[in-house]
Amino acid sequence: MTLKEAIAGNEYIIRQIETDDEELNSFLFSLGCYSGETITVVSHLKGSCVVSIKDGRYNIDNQLAEAIII
Repeated sequence: MTLKEAIAGNEYIIRQIETDDEELNSFLFSLGCYSGETITVVSHLKGSCVVSIKDGRYNIDNQLAEAIII
């Protein structure tokens, strides 16, 4: 299941990040978004979703949310 399909309010474990872009991988890693880390979907908005990773909240667009496998 991808992050875009996740139910708001539930906590998930990131299984993998499916992207070939090394810069994007580095950016996600700097946010704490990597395999084995827990992520909580706070809400879904039009074209994006709000997630909580560690102590931060981030707005992730749907294209990026589809690359995060939970």
